[in-house]
Amino acid sequence: MTDKTYRVYFMASENNNALYIGVSGDLEKRVYQHKHGLIDGFTKKYKCHKLVYFEDFHDPENAILREKQLKGWTRKKKAALVNQGNPEWKDLSLGWYSDPSTSLCSAQDDRKTVNE
Repeated sequence: MTDKTYRVYFMASENNNALYIGVSGDLEKRVYQHKHGLIDGFTKKYKCHKLVYFEDFHDPENAILREKQLKGWTRKKKAALVNQGNPEWKDLSLGWYSDPSTSLCSAQDDRKTVNE
């Protein structure tokens, strides 16, 4: 058994109007992909580039169940969850990428195979 961590996360648009919920086994890489438009879909279309919330899980099935639960919540309830730990909706990933040029290559290489 591995000690891998799975994370359920919220990405928000700059004005916090759009909110995306996802799950990943490599949050740093996934957030980078969202921020740089490497994944087609909701986050790219609505420019959800701020990581505003995440939860850790050791079991991927529990992470997926939590993601589904959160997606079923009202916008008001989701916002209240973010507000508990991040009332200013700051980007929690600021400072993660000290050398973006290095990270970009690996993120681009994986964009076709990542389907978490």
